Amino acid sequence: MFKRETTKVQPQSAAPTPSARIETVIGPNAHFRGELVSEGGVRIDGIFEGTVNTTGNLVIGETAKVIADIVANNISISGAVKGNISGNRVEILETGRVWGDLTVSSLLLNEGAYLRGQTMMHADIEPPQLEPPRPHTPAQPGQPGAIVDVEPAGSEPGEEEED
Repeated sequence: MFKRETTKVQPQSAAPTPSARIETVIGPNAHFRGELVSEGGVRIDGIFEGTVNTTGNLVIGETAKVIADIVANNISISGAVKGNISGNRVEILETGRVWGDLTVSSLLLNEGAYLRGQTMMHADIEPPQLEPPRPHTPAQPGQPGAIVDVEPAGSEPGEEEED
């Protein structure tokens, strides 16, 4: 009489997506110069000069010194970066230092983080429609909002009250 509809839910893997996994690491004792292109996550703990372009996430460790223009999905910065950064989400941690311009959808600066450059949000957000202020017209006596002098009852102007 009553039928229960059931839908089978595919179990989701606990493993991170390929772009979230760190696939490339430049260690703290490495010095790399050139162009780094990756579809997976990248972590830099050493010295890097050049360009970074990844569709995955980028982690710049506390010991890293990076002089590069960077394009990545999510970027977490604990070290020093000099160059322009473009990404979906950029987080500059308390030990992070950035000299360069940012183009982001989301920006998070932790207390102690350093940023010297311009930031542009590239989300499609329309500015509010603001109307120019209307000129102030003084209210006339008898109109709502008018300020009117009121004398106490029983006294004439110029007379003093007696106690």
